[in-house]
Amino acid sequence: MDVTQRIEQALEAALKRAEVPESPPKLAAAIRYAVFPGGARIRPRLCLAVAQACGDDQPQISDAAAVAIELMHCGSLVHDDLPAFDNAATRRGKPSVHAAHGQCEAILVGDALIVQAFEVLAVAALARPERLSGLILNLSRFSGMSHGIIAGQAWECEPAIALDAYHRQKTGSLFAAATASGAIAAGYEPQPWVILGERIGEAYQVADDIQDMLADPEAWGKPCGQDARLGRPNALRELGLDGAVARLKDLLKNAIDSIPACPGAAELRNTILAQSSRFLPEELARRAA
Repeated sequence: MDVTQRIEQALEAALKRAEVPESPPKLAAAIRYAVFPGGARIRPRLCLAVAQACGDDQPQISDAAAVAIELMHCGSLVHDDLPAFDNAATRRGKPSVHAAHGQCEAILVGDALIVQAFEVLAVAALARPERLSGLILNLSRFSGMSHGIIAGQAWECEPAIALDAYHRQKTGSLFAAATASGAIAAGYEPQPWVILGERIGEAYQVADDIQDMLADPEAWGKPCGQDARLGRPNALRELGLDGAVARLKDLLKNAIDSIPACPGAAELRNTILAQSSRFLPEELARRAA
């Protein structure tokens, strides 16, 4: 089974487990709408890649770790698109959840996906309960106020935003959660893997900033020019194209250099290089080069 099929099957199983007869049907439909079809699934792919590099001795736990990361990510996107924040009409090439299902439903969808992420971990980790606390602590840390996506979202409510902190928390945090979760799921210590995720996440955000200013909205699947419209920091605007691309390349190099010793380190390097080549569409990559 390839990694795409593995992720999609695990996500489908997680959603089906929650779709009991007593579930409100509109909420269940909106949750499914928020999760499928997905984007590139970069975060769960990264989680599984780290787990495999570390031996992946408990695939059901690493699957759950990857699913939890993706559910948390999907929930954060639903909330991020709401009128109170980005007021985005589209996401992943279709109407955003609040545009398709209404604001009240969208708030509940985001909340439900966040809670379900922890439920998925709790169910799967029954096989190795000693790994559960680490998985929950890790996901909580990189989702919450101090280091996580909530802190990143909150920077958008501040009068001034520090670009590095904003990128690290808004985007880098869930990438760090992904790499650390993959390590924990396979029985490894998570801390050595955090830098890898943070650097990849920051690189992804720089690429996202470039696309926000230069990409075709239809090809990208969501509105462009949001950073300028909402007064948010943008690496391309602050560093210029050459500077933003140099920053992107430097972050990816630092990420690969930070990979801890593990049985599958060489394969993991190749996987990260292959995935990072997709951060920018071919046309923008040519312009950046």
